[in-house]
Amino acid sequence: MGFFKEFKEFAMKGNVIDMAVGVVIGGAFGKIVTSLVNDIVLPPIGLAIGGVEFSELKAVIKHGKDAVIDSETGEETAKAVEEVAIRYGNLIQVILEFIIIALCIFLVVRTINKIKAKAEAKKAAEEAKAAAEAAAAEEAAAAEEAAKPTEADLLVEIRDLLKQRTPELDDRTQLLNE
Repeated sequence: MGFFKEFKEFAMKGNVIDMAVGVVIGGAFGKIVTSLVNDIVLPPIGLAIGGVEFSELKAVIKHGKDAVIDSETGEETAKAVEEVAIRYGNLIQVILEFIIIALCIFLVVRTINKIKAKAEAKKAAEEAKAAAEAAAAEEAAAAEEAAKPTEADLLVEIRDLLKQRTPELDDRTQLLNE
């Protein structure tokens, strides 16, 4: 029972499902690209080089024969010999498909990277703005703290105020000092 539970957890992870969707979409995209290459790109190229069908391009090493003449009897036998050839036309098609798919993937990744770079730049700008605001707030708090009078200043101010209110206090302190 633990094996199936573990498999279910694995299969239901987001990455596995995303990958499966990517494979399905990639397969469909591959069919689109194959059709694009075979039906749109290659026919004009084949026409331009003399009406050549790319899938039929080949380098024949040994020609095939439908009938073989026996050298001893001189009789024709119905033994078929297959042609031996290097079929490079299909390779050209597959290479063109690969180039188109690679170009499309490059453009998608490039676009995603540009979007991410813009988002990161925006986030960095917001963080820099927040840091600048925090620094300004700290400076304002420091300036406010610096503007506050010290304890000694407050004591001197209290003494001066007390002198102004009660002049006889000075007389008493002088009497005490004598």
